[in-house]
Amino acid sequence: MTDEELAKDLGPLAALTIGIGTMIGAGIFVLPGAAVQQAGPLSAAAFVLGGVIALLTAMSASELGTAMPKSGGAYYYINHALGPLFGSVAGWGNWMGLAFASAFYMTGFGQYVVTFLPIPSLVLGGVTVSAVKLVALAGGLLFVFINYVGAKETGKLQNAIVLILLAILAVFTVFGLLNADLAKLRPFVPPDKGVSPLLPVTGLIFVSYLGFVQITSVAEEIKNPGKNLPRAVLGSVVIVTLVYALVLLTVLAAVDNSLVAGNETAVVDVARLLIGPVGAGAMLFGGLLATASSANASILASSRINFAMGRDRIVSTALNEIHPRFGTPYRSIAITGGFILLFILLADVNTLANAGSVLHLIIYGLLNVSLIVMRVSDPEDYQPDYRVPLYPFVPILGAITSFALIAFFANTIVLLAAGFVVFAMVWYAAYARTKATKQGILGKYLLQQSEQLPDAAVSAATSVQPDGGYRVMVPLSNPESERDLISLAGAVTKANDGTLVGVHIVKVPDQTALESAREEYDFAEADRLLEQARVDADELGVDMETHTVLSHRSFEEVFDAAETYNADLVVMGWGPDSHGSPGRAESAYEEITHALPYDVLVLKDRGFDPSHVLVPTAGGPDSDLSASIASVLREFCDAEIELLHVAEDRDVGERFLREWADERGLGDATLTVETGDVERAIESHATDASLLVVGATERGLLSRLVSGTVVMDVVDDVECSVLLAERSRSRSIRERLFG
Repeated sequence: MTDEELAKDLGPLAALTIGIGTMIGAGIFVLPGAAVQQAGPLSAAAFVLGGVIALLTAMSASELGTAMPKSGGAYYYINHALGPLFGSVAGWGNWMGLAFASAFYMTGFGQYVVTFLPIPSLVLGGVTVSAVKLVALAGGLLFVFINYVGAKETGKLQNAIVLILLAILAVFTVFGLLNADLAKLRPFVPPDKGVSPLLPVTGLIFVSYLGFVQITSVAEEIKNPGKNLPRAVLGSVVIVTLVYALVLLTVLAAVDNSLVAGNETAVVDVARLLIGPVGAGAMLFGGLLATASSANASILASSRINFAMGRDRIVSTALNEIHPRFGTPYRSIAITGGFILLFILLADVNTLANAGSVLHLIIYGLLNVSLIVMRVSDPEDYQPDYRVPLYPFVPILGAITSFALIAFFANTIVLLAAGFVVFAMVWYAAYARTKATKQGILGKYLLQQSEQLPDAAVSAATSVQPDGGYRVMVPLSNPESERDLISLAGAVTKANDGTLVGVHIVKVPDQTALESAREEYDFAEADRLLEQARVDADELGVDMETHTVLSHRSFEEVFDAAETYNADLVVMGWGPDSHGSPGRAESAYEEITHALPYDVLVLKDRGFDPSHVLVPTAGGPDSDLSASIASVLREFCDAEIELLHVAEDRDVGERFLREWADERGLGDATLTVETGDVERAIESHATDASLLVVGATERGLLSRLVSGTVVMDVVDDVECSVLLAERSRSRSIRERLFG
């Protein structure tokens, strides 16, 4: 299989910048007005409390990130540890949470723009769209477009944006300190409310701490990730928390609280008062920059979440299709953009912030639970370079605080969060469970401990395991036979409501490293072959995924790929040189001496025409597979079926064939019984057939193909195409090799 390695070109500062860049700015530029209105100076404590809760989760994310450096971040960890049921909750929550956050950032962007541009509201059909929302919609469209066409410069600007924002906030804070009067911070706790606003305000501003987990998504690219990744994750949370708290305290100590409370662009007005028009302009510029960069980062991150969900088949892989010109996952970005615009239209800024916060709190709670599951189950490949201190208290506290904070949101927000969780679970049950193949560590652990656990726990773990759906894999190498193989495999896939998997194996000489081949080879021919296969599958109305695999082997790699892609059936072509042994130590015999967990169909293609299908049978599991394939061809290709049985006694043979056909739903097929030589009878009746379907009988089909000792002479003697069928079953080494 291809082994892709990413260069570790991110130093500790670059990694730290990613975390700070996705968090800094929007929270302090947009939310102080609403926070101070509810809690006065106590709102500064809410920013600190939010940072502490984020820090607990940041520790868990750091450990999981050093152990599992994979794209998808928090979603990947939860799906891997807790299984695809919770993976669906995390994936949808993360996706929609980022969409809500982007809508929040864009609405904040609109608030800043209308402070210096007199934009009128728009009335459509009696519905008024405010100037803020108009700007937010335009900004949202702009950033969705930028991500759609994949402007490379947006990523390069991130470092500069972070430095500019920190500089603006630093100057602002200095002026605030010069004018600070601690008396203005008193009473720190609102006398009429007490500390009751603390937790609701913490929930409101928690949208300011959504970015640190993004660092774990690039863990593979960080130098010395065992040290630098935790430093970047934890450092970014600490720095942003201090900046937020310090800026807010300075503002409230420098001006009267009434200037901030309820003011949507409070920091601009405070800067105008403290520094003058230049300060107000700088803060206005900072607000625009912060909201725009945060929105852009959220839209960018959402495509990574979609990619990871599609990879695990939680959603359709069609979302991850790359635009042929721009090289971006345009469908994913377009759908995310649609959600963002819808959310902008329907919700106010506080609702957007709360919705983004509450969905991420669910994810952070599950993230902490995931760490506990990984520690308890202790799988062999779980080897983190960083371990959370004071385990298990830190992840338990992180999970409790994350989930508990949800209770302090408004009832409508809690209902919204509950609705998303229910939707994600229903989505898994109705769609993803039949397609997802990855089993979570928790499910494996519970099933391994089934004898010690209550039956109810084992039953629950079993009932939510992924089903994976029926998957038919087709190794493709010859353009001339591609359509025939896809037609055959597509019919079986359609009959089972499954997924077709096209695999093209590129054989690389032993002297060439696979990584080198990946960089140097021209894959245009492979791309054309797989693209044509997708077109043909689409005409059949069948879902298809495709893979190109580089390997030093060819025929043997088919079996590895079948297991990798969880095939239930492999449909392969058969030519004179199709399955030659490459002379390596791991020969084809290595593969066939193991029990194959899938059925195999091998087509000797002389033109795929299923109009008249002849199925000789002597009973047995391979003939059962032949019968099921014949039924599929009759249903989807209008095939005429003829069953043939050769017996010593005609009456006995007729009774056997009638019962055999009825039991397999082929009682209305043409039933033919012959006596005498088997191969001669098959050859005779194959004269009028367009396709001969032959079970592997008691001898292993694959062993005879590989050894070249092949099969029955009849396969070569008939003029029609021949389909050889071997059903998956356990068989000893001797039986596989020698029959």
